[in-house]
Amino acid sequence: MTTLTRDVIRRMPKVSLHDHLDGGLRPETIIELAQTCGVELPSRDPAALRSWFERGANRGSLKEYLEGFGVTCAVMQTHDALERVATEALLDLHQDGVVYAELRFAPQFHTEGGLPLEAVMDAVLSGLEKGAATTGVRWGLIVCGMRSSPPELSLKMAELALSFRDRGCVGFDLAGDEFGHPAKDHQDAFSLCKRENFNITIHAGEAFGPPSIWQALQYCGAHRIGHATRLMEDMVVREGRVISMGRLSQYVLDHRIPLEICLSSNVQTGAVKKLEDHPLRWYLRHNFRVTLNTDNRLMSATTVTDEHWLAVTRFGLDFNDIEKIVINGMKSAFIRYDRRCDIIYDALKPGFASIRAELELAPSQYPKR
Repeated sequence: MTTLTRDVIRRMPKVSLHDHLDGGLRPETIIELAQTCGVELPSRDPAALRSWFERGANRGSLKEYLEGFGVTCAVMQTHDALERVATEALLDLHQDGVVYAELRFAPQFHTEGGLPLEAVMDAVLSGLEKGAATTGVRWGLIVCGMRSSPPELSLKMAELALSFRDRGCVGFDLAGDEFGHPAKDHQDAFSLCKRENFNITIHAGEAFGPPSIWQALQYCGAHRIGHATRLMEDMVVREGRVISMGRLSQYVLDHRIPLEICLSSNVQTGAVKKLEDHPLRWYLRHNFRVTLNTDNRLMSATTVTDEHWLAVTRFGLDFNDIEKIVINGMKSAFIRYDRRCDIIYDALKPGFASIRAELELAPSQYPKR
């Protein structure tokens, strides 16, 4: 049996659905932008600055994990800065073997320099368009509302997302600390999205338990769940196996609700105490629709390749498992069905077939187009 290597995984075509734009900046870019706008930094050495973000993320608390965003958002307050960060995100993902990416951000955090919300969106979309023209990576943009913000502001963010749907904005998200900030408080924003046939993903089951996931699905109509780590609390595990599922976990399984799993981040925010405790193995064993993602490439010191490599080395996944997870990701993307199919059959399957042949593995058993 051929052993997978990290380089093989890097060369595999991959999909990224949960990637925060303000959590993936290059340290060198942060330093250059900070000099331009006068933002104070903990260090102006790229390696030291990268380590500062990583240390901040490794404190076992979602609240503390989020502190680094104060720095990245501070340097993302002009059209040029936002456009540059968005372009570089696609360049970096392309180097990591990603063929389709959905990036998300909260426009409300990028108006301190005087940009109106529409200009913020235009800058990010222009950057993604430039990055795609250079790399060929296909993409979608997701607008985030924040749980701690007034519901009226979340509604405004949903309206903003909808106004840019014809330029590549593909969904609306609710992010931030779940504890004390229930998703149902923001129902007006989600009701608008549902009326307009717009895609919804919600951070849930990261800092709070199954009731948060239930609210995201049944009050807010989420099509995907970000993290969903604590869905495991709705299952009974004995002697190394799941012996029963609650109504929520069974619903998620039966309705093929995609789970945006972020292994590194889930340890760093304290969603799980250690990687070995992560429920990924159970989700895969029972055929939940799992996708693997980075959350925040800078803060979590990770890449899409790294997250798949963790799944291989710590959970025993093989080539078939990785191919299935990547295709799960593309099936769960928020772009049109025909475009999802194009990427699956024109990029993903041929890419995996080529590497299979190189490694002398048996052909894929997945259905042909």
